[in-house]
Amino acid sequence: MGVEYDGTGFSGWQVQAQSVRTVQGCLEAAIGRVADRPVTIHCAGRTDAGVHALEQVIHFETAAERSMRAWVLGTNTNLPADVAVRWAVRVSEAFHARFSAIARHYRYLILTRATRSALERERAVWVHRPLDLAAMQRAAAALVGEHDFSSFRAIACQAKSPVRRVHYLELRQRGELIELHIGANGFLHHMVRNIAGVLLAIGRGEAPAAWTRELLALRDRTLGGVTAPPNGLYLARVDYPPEHALPQVADRERAAGQTGDTTEMPG
Repeated sequence: MGVEYDGTGFSGWQVQAQSVRTVQGCLEAAIGRVADRPVTIHCAGRTDAGVHALEQVIHFETAAERSMRAWVLGTNTNLPADVAVRWAVRVSEAFHARFSAIARHYRYLILTRATRSALERERAVWVHRPLDLAAMQRAAAALVGEHDFSSFRAIACQAKSPVRRVHYLELRQRGELIELHIGANGFLHHMVRNIAGVLLAIGRGEAPAAWTRELLALRDRTLGGVTAPPNGLYLARVDYPPEHALPQVADRERAAGQTGDTTEMPG
């Protein structure tokens, strides 16, 4: 299934021991009603509290026979308003939402204006003055490629290796919004939010554009910047080998974002 959700009202993706509201918990309850038996779902990437998803990918195993339309509509009927299934498809037993993924894409939104927003308060991070977009773009360029991202991972990150390959990292201004788009073969815990925090500091003039290159060389999270808030972060898309033939709807949206009107305005 492809799933979108507003992470504002959730204590993250993963079901937890204490009775808190999670995306996984809501989905398992809703899908279980359609399947008429309990199900356990697996996702492409767990998201923190307050983080959103445009197209999270999940899989589950079930003996229940339903049409794809019934899985989508039935599950949505049983979901709260801040979670929705966009599509469903049968996959082979070789497919795994997490381990079959070959790339992930995130988006981070920054609202730059003098006053706070009543409408975007949980959908973008607010900065009350203009940012130096050109400096942020120069700093971002140093992070593209394969690097040791130890300075950009959470201290509690459990990944075995800090090395990741960033395929692209782009910043564009659209009116009052600065959009950060990043894609990689994988991400460390808090990696995108830590990158956003460093770039925000550079955009405010608190550090030079060369700081990203210096942090890569230092490989020390304690010397990095502040972790940016979760509400500006979106899991945008997860890529899989073509043989799985997933009907992902974010394809056109992401392509339009990379090839459409991307005029960069002064920060």
